[in-house]
Amino acid sequence: MENPKQPITVAATVKAPIQKVWQSFTAPEHSVNWSFASDDWHAPEAENDLRTGGKFRTKMAAKDGSMSFDFVGVYTNVENHKKIEYKLGDGRFVSISFEDLGDSVTVTETFDPENTHPVEFQKAGWQAIMDNFKKYTETL
Repeated sequence: MENPKQPITVAATVKAPIQKVWQSFTAPEHSVNWSFASDDWHAPEAENDLRTGGKFRTKMAAKDGSMSFDFVGVYTNVENHKKIEYKLGDGRFVSISFEDLGDSVTVTETFDPENTHPVEFQKAGWQAIMDNFKKYTETL
């Protein structure tokens, strides 16, 4: 059954040049530092083959060891410094655009919601991860 819900969008404007923003977003050694929604979670592992047809995996885990899951997908489109699109393991689609504003970059992420959690909960979680990304990248 197709998901009848509208896609969800989150965004952040990062005060850094596009090269730094792109590297922070895509390199596993950076993404493990920001890919979680709250301080009681972390991302202890990440792998990334950033190319159309390439796969990625980020392990997201509760710091107390009570729960973890792999966030996985396959890239359907990669345009250096501009756009990343992928299909998640559960079939949902995600699109990320990078708008270079010179001294900053607006990163906009649009994703298909899943059917387990309320849309507001999903949006808050993905926005929290985006906010972590912004904070981490600006202090690199």
